[in-house]
Amino acid sequence: MSNKYLLKRFYPYFKPYLHILLFDLFCASLTSVCDLVLPLIVRFITNTITTSPSDLTVNLVVRLTLLYLALRIIDVSANYYMQNRGHIMGARIEKDMRKDLFGKFQELSYGYYSSNKTGQLISRITTDLFDITEFAHHCPEEYFIAAVKIVVSFTVLIQVNVPLTLLLFALIPLMLLCAMKFRVRMRNAFKWQRSELGEINSHVEDSLLGIRVSKSFANEDVEEARFEEGNERFLSTKKYAYRNMAGFRGVTRLFDGLMYISIVFFGSVALIKGAITAGDFIAYLMYVAVLLESVRRVVEFTEQFQRGITGIERFIEIMDTEIEIEDSPDAVDMPDEVRGDIEFDNVSFSYTEVSDPDDVVDEQGETFVLKGLSLKISSGENVAIVGPSGAGKTTFCNLIPRFYDVSGGAILVDGKDIRGYKVRSLRTRIGMMQQEVYLFSDTVAGNIEYGKPGASREEIIEAAKLAGAHEFIMELPDGYDTYVGERGARLSGGQKQRISIARVFLKNPPILILDEATSSLDNESERYIQESLAELAKGRTTITIAHRLSTVKNAGRIIVLTEGGIAEEGTHDELLEKGGIYADLYNLTI
Repeated sequence: MSNKYLLKRFYPYFKPYLHILLFDLFCASLTSVCDLVLPLIVRFITNTITTSPSDLTVNLVVRLTLLYLALRIIDVSANYYMQNRGHIMGARIEKDMRKDLFGKFQELSYGYYSSNKTGQLISRITTDLFDITEFAHHCPEEYFIAAVKIVVSFTVLIQVNVPLTLLLFALIPLMLLCAMKFRVRMRNAFKWQRSELGEINSHVEDSLLGIRVSKSFANEDVEEARFEEGNERFLSTKKYAYRNMAGFRGVTRLFDGLMYISIVFFGSVALIKGAITAGDFIAYLMYVAVLLESVRRVVEFTEQFQRGITGIERFIEIMDTEIEIEDSPDAVDMPDEVRGDIEFDNVSFSYTEVSDPDDVVDEQGETFVLKGLSLKISSGENVAIVGPSGAGKTTFCNLIPRFYDVSGGAILVDGKDIRGYKVRSLRTRIGMMQQEVYLFSDTVAGNIEYGKPGASREEIIEAAKLAGAHEFIMELPDGYDTYVGERGARLSGGQKQRISIARVFLKNPPILILDEATSSLDNESERYIQESLAELAKGRTTITIAHRLSTVKNAGRIIVLTEGGIAEEGTHDELLEKGGIYADLYNLTI
């Protein structure tokens, strides 16, 4: 992406604070006044003392001093505004961008998170945005100050000595041209650096979340070796960046030296020949110092510019990611009263994008997780989905709330294609419980309330009672206000599961999906959870996925799903009597 395009995309975030930026730039111009006026004062004093000493009186010196003092007071006030309001402006821009980026994260589908590391995403919402904040505040400010000083310096210097001034300003473009080579490399280095930092974040997150596993296998040294490998790669990116930064700054210092050498030599010759006065020569040196300092700051802030522009590019990469699951233009809210009739109408699904399922399978050998599946589930029916691993049971359930969209066919709820409903309203009416229970770093009450944000404490307690969780919650140190730890680490598996059931009770959805909700529990915990789930399923359309076939014996209908589709269906007794796939699977578990 070109810098012009990136800045164009970034401008909308600047626009609301344009008035702050403009006044900030006005203050920046005021801070430049002191640096630009001082050489003129020195020039005036020097020329006066050398040409007409009697004209330089104490009264005149006092007035000049007071003038410079007043300018310094203005400089301090303007600089305070820049450091205060200017930084706050950058922080507000960062807040706005972080809000949009987090909102985008919420919109992206399951597929995106399956192929991207969490640490990388965290890096983009933290480190990248901080660099953008610094870029948003400092770069316009520094470049504006530099532009003012360069223009004023050129105007004054050209009046003192035209040939020498033209020589100096001819060297500046040459310096920038030589520095461009390193600038491009620096941008690539910073982007590479961001990526490697994201990898480190990902590894640290993965290692800390799996610390119990690594300790149980005594593999701390393995984790350290893996971390050191990533750490070395990150060091390599730093070395590359600093090597080019050194070259970048080396070029600027070289040209700094060339400019000063030119001034000393040609300025001294002009002074000897009487082409300029001593005051002019001193002022010339001081203005050149201001000029070179301005150019040097522009060059140095190019590093910050590159960091900021890299952050903007990585931000836009996320914001431009296509949202796979979104509302169609004519999508409507799902009715409040949902019967819960579900129909799979010739549904096919593949995790890769396809245009025509039949053509792809026949001509390209595409493997579908589901192919031509048709099934009707009536309102209030309790259906169990069983079958060997890889048959598509979890995929079957993930298609109903549109975590993925079907590749072919359609899924209907109450006779309407779910793609005709708004995604949010569809998912609001579906309750899901998965094998891996996720509890947020919050209190017990906070985690239950997640099922119905804003629910009263009475509603939360009632949901917990229905889930059979109230008694153990009251035994916790702070009851419902007990902090559960990261991912519920301070609770047992059964306790976490019951809290998640209470969360679904509070949500009170007409459609319930249980994806191996008890497979990770011991037998005693499973028995208690099964009782809670049976209570939860009453009056709802319930779809249960289970590996332990003993947990679905009481289901109204059992569907045996294989890679070839629906192989068998019926009640537990009917399928056992048939002696087919289900009977074989059941006999393996007893």
